[in-house]
Amino acid sequence: MEIQFETALQLLFSFFIGSAMGLEREYRSNAAGLRTMIMICIGSTIFTEISIAISDSSPDRIASNIITGIGFLGAGVIFKDGLSINGITTATTIWIVAALGMAVGAGEYFVALMGSIVVLIVLSLFENIQRLIVRIHQARSYKITFVEDLTFVAALERELTKLKLRFHKARDIKNENDYTVLYEIYGREEKLETLNVFLKATPQVKSYEY
Repeated sequence: MEIQFETALQLLFSFFIGSAMGLEREYRSNAAGLRTMIMICIGSTIFTEISIAISDSSPDRIASNIITGIGFLGAGVIFKDGLSINGITTATTIWIVAALGMAVGAGEYFVALMGSIVVLIVLSLFENIQRLIVRIHQARSYKITFVEDLTFVAALERELTKLKLRFHKARDIKNENDYTVLYEIYGREEKLETLNVFLKATPQVKSYEY
């Protein structure tokens, strides 16, 4: 059996890249954590190495299918929570970790190293920038169900105007015993939280979500 030190180093390099990405995701308690990222990265490296080893004419044959398989895996961590969709960042992290593993398997170590650094910067440092933007401005889709009291909508829109929130009524639904309205509301996070307090304290409101 021939010992291939380069292959061993590729797998070790892939392990460290997957560990770095996995630790960042694990720290934020995401669905795809440490072990998942390590296995994705090492698996992509192995598939790329095998693809190059067994095919002289078309070495990208197996590697190209990694992208399709990772797409299905990434879709599994995206889920709908109320009117919001979560898990997209984790899904894209899975996608880029597979790309980094493929780069290692193809011997493109500089691409893999620099790509890992850039991804870690985006996932860690840009989180604070994103939080700052969220505090300054948010766009929320509200679904509000209330009893049959047509004066509520007018009162709600007066409250939105008082809070200096921009809004647009997207839908108006009449059920058997109540009404449901869907609003697109934009503004500062603190103002939106004040709106939530108003909705909780209003007796006509049966339920709301965003």
